[in-house]
Amino acid sequence: MSRYRGPKLRICRRLGDLPGLTRKKSKKQAPAGEHGQQIRKPSEYALRLEEKQKLRFNYGLNERQLLKNVKIAKRVQGSTGLLLLQILEMRLDNTVFRLGMAPTIPAARQLVNHKHITVNNKIVSICSYQCKPGDIIEVKNKTKSQLLVEKYANFPSLANIPSHLEFNKKQLNGKVNGIIEREWVALQLNELLVVEYYSRK
Repeated sequence: MSRYRGPKLRICRRLGDLPGLTRKKSKKQAPAGEHGQQIRKPSEYALRLEEKQKLRFNYGLNERQLLKNVKIAKRVQGSTGLLLLQILEMRLDNTVFRLGMAPTIPAARQLVNHKHITVNNKIVSICSYQCKPGDIIEVKNKTKSQLLVEKYANFPSLANIPSHLEFNKKQLNGKVNGIIEREWVALQLNELLVVEYYSRK
């Protein structure tokens, strides 16, 4: 299953606010679809599926990528749900977005794919690259790249930069100071339901 390229507001109406997917807000309050107006109690499976879909669409992953990350989180000692969120938050495309260099995660992914971003003075074009504490994330020393990121940085999507990151707006570079803490994750979801969803498969 390839990356979602359909209408984004439709997904936001169904799943709630997804800051990584789009900055737009829908005027319609009801969920999308023919049966959006009907209010009925969702099943336990539907609740778990919805939380999993929030993760998938917000971070722009396909099913295989998300399953792979869940398996990595399960292998490490600690809370699987929290570890999964930390793995997703420390991806390069998400880190570029959280620094304010791009308005959404898809825009950040495009910056990375088009080689506008360097990590520790090396061009990295892999969106799933895991940022580590101490990494310096900069815009490539090209006028086109810098103008693009300057335009994005003037209108950041999120109000605050997380505590584990720092960003120098003049030099257009950021630094990863540590691993993200749970309260700084911008997405509102219950990660334990995602772990339950995959444990039953």
